[in-house]
Amino acid sequence: MTLEARARRPHRGVAGRAAVMLAAGLALMPALAQEEPPPNFVLLLADDLGYGDLGGYGHPTIRTPHLDRLAAQGMRFTQFYAPASLCTPSRAGFLTGKLPARLGMTGSRGVLFPDSSGGLAPSETTLAEALRERGYATALVGKWHLGHLPRFLPTAQGFDGFFGLPYSNDMRPENEHWDYARENFPPLPLLEGARTVETSPDQSALTRRFTARAVSLIERHRDRPFFLLVAYTAPHTPLAPAADWIGRSRRGRYGDVVEELDASVGAIVGAVDRLGLGRRTLVLFTSDNGPWGWRGVDGGSAGLLRGAKGSPWEGGWRVPAIARMPGVVPAGETSAALLSGLDVFPTLLRMAGGDLAAHPDLDGVDAAATLAGGALAREDLHYYETRGLVAYRRGPWKLFVADPNPWSDEYADDDLPLLFHLERDPSERHDVAAEHPEVVARLHGMAQAHLDAAGETASRITDVLPEFQESYAEYQEQLQAQ
Repeated sequence: MTLEARARRPHRGVAGRAAVMLAAGLALMPALAQEEPPPNFVLLLADDLGYGDLGGYGHPTIRTPHLDRLAAQGMRFTQFYAPASLCTPSRAGFLTGKLPARLGMTGSRGVLFPDSSGGLAPSETTLAEALRERGYATALVGKWHLGHLPRFLPTAQGFDGFFGLPYSNDMRPENEHWDYARENFPPLPLLEGARTVETSPDQSALTRRFTARAVSLIERHRDRPFFLLVAYTAPHTPLAPAADWIGRSRRGRYGDVVEELDASVGAIVGAVDRLGLGRRTLVLFTSDNGPWGWRGVDGGSAGLLRGAKGSPWEGGWRVPAIARMPGVVPAGETSAALLSGLDVFPTLLRMAGGDLAAHPDLDGVDAAATLAGGALAREDLHYYETRGLVAYRRGPWKLFVADPNPWSDEYADDDLPLLFHLERDPSERHDVAAEHPEVVARLHGMAQAHLDAAGETASRITDVLPEFQESYAEYQEQLQAQ
C-alpha cells in the first residue's frame, strides 16, 4: 500500500531500536548502580497544556515558579512530543511505548467516551505492569481515559490503586457544548479502584484532592520503589480553579488553573524531597497533547508553534517536558534532543533494571542516556491522526504525506508534499519542498518503508455500547443532515 493511497497501517516496532543503552549513559548514572535501590518514578501529566503555557516556556503572564524551579534543578526539553495529539491515543502511547495506531487506539471518534465499548487491550503490557513485576508499588491518581468498563480500568492494567476519573472531565450531561452528551451521558463518576465513590464531583476541588492523594501515596511507599502517575484533569475544560485560586493570574481563568496545577507540582515534588527521596526519584512533568485551540480564551497556547490539539502541526504534538533526578539528570540544562512520550516506557523500565529484550515490539526508545545529558536516542517521529499517517519527521525535516487539514482550503492534495525544516522554522510557515527534492525523496521513502512494515489493527475506540447505539445513530444522522 502506498502513501498516495493514504495507507493507514501503523508501524511494527524495530526490535533493536528500543534496546539502546550506551555505556556512557550508565556511567553518568551513579544512582542506578546495582548496590543502590531501584529508582522511584513520578510522572506528572497535564491535560491539554500547550507548549507556550508555562513561564519557563515563554508565557508572559502565567506564573509557574514550581515548574521553573523543577527545570532549574533538572532538564527542560524543547523538542519533546506527545505520542498523539488527542487524549486517548496519547495516554495509550505513554503507558505502552507503542504507537497508538498499532494498539487500535485511534479511530474516527478520536477518543473514548462514556458510550464506548472498547479500551486498551488487556493483553497489552503497560508500564505499570512491567514495573510491578519488578516489585514496584504502582498507583494512578487523576484521569485514565483508556476504557471505563471494569476489564479496562487501571486496576486491571497494572495499577495497584486508582483514584480519579475514567474519562475526560467534560464528558458529562452538564456539557454545554454537546447536545448528545446532555441527553445521553451519565453523571461524571469519581472512582476508587473500580468503585464509584461520587458522581458529579466538585471539579474545583479535583486538583487539590489529587495532590493530597499523591502526597499520601509517596509517604506510604517511601520504603519501597514506586511508580506514581498523576494525570491531572487540568487545564482541560471545564476550567474549575479552586476558590482561593480564582483571579490570581493575569491570564484569567485558564491561568488560574495552570498556576494551581503548578502549586500542585510543588507540593508533590516537595513531598519527595521532604522524605529524602529526591536523589532516588525521577520526576517527569509533561502534557498529553497540545492546547484545546477551539475553546478560545478557555484553551491554552502552543506559543510559536502552529496548530493545536487534534492537529498534525507541531502545536498538537510538541509539549513542555521537564525531568529532574539530582545526580543523574544535569541541573539547569535545556535540551533540544528529539524525544517522544513513547520513550517513557523503555526508559523507565531500563532504569528500573528491566530487560527490554522481553519487549521487542516497542516503538519507544531507551532515552536514559539522553536524560543524563548524553547520547541522542531518537531520530524520527510518525504523526498519526485519525485518518492514518499524515507526516513524518527525520532529524530537523518534517514531511507531510497527507493534507494537514482536509477540512480547510489552505492546502489540497496537489500541494503535497510539504516540507518544513523544524529547527529553522518551528512555526511551519515556509514550505521548502521545491528547494530540497532530495530530502523529500529520502523522507518519502522512509515513510513508505514504515508503512510497508506496518500491520493492520482494528480500532478499539469506535464501537458504541448497545444501550447507546440508537441514540448515537440518530445523532450521526443529524450531523450528516447539517
